[in-house]
Amino acid sequence: MKNKMKTLNLVLKHKWYDMIDRGEKPEEYREIKPYWEKRLIDYKRLSAYYEEHYKEIRIKQFFFPHRQPIEDICHAFSRGYTHVRFFRGYTSTTMTFELKDIDMGIGNPEWGAPTDRPVFIIKLGERV
Repeated sequence: MKNKMKTLNLVLKHKWYDMIDRGEKPEEYREIKPYWEKRLIDYKRLSAYYEEHYKEIRIKQFFFPHRQPIEDICHAFSRGYTHVRFFRGYTSTTMTFELKDIDMGIGNPEWGAPTDRPVFIIKLGERV
């Protein structure tokens, strides 16, 4: 049985699109805000995990307060995207990549990430 392709569609400014197209930028960033949380993370599954592992998570938070537990597991609760399709602005020009992972952290400012806060990091695989 063949795996079904689930594609995340993202619109990029020309600068970032062109950098990815040339192979200079291997990841894309999105702010950690409710809109992107809903699009990128399956919070229903994540909530169920928290309910089941609440005690374990609280213990980890006590002993490792500098780490946020969602950072450890956000990639495990993604919405199941297998590919990402980039649009060059609001045009019909596109390119598609395999999606390696979605993580949270500090991105590269030279690739458009903010310097003062973590972001969702969409890591790209091979171009399709």
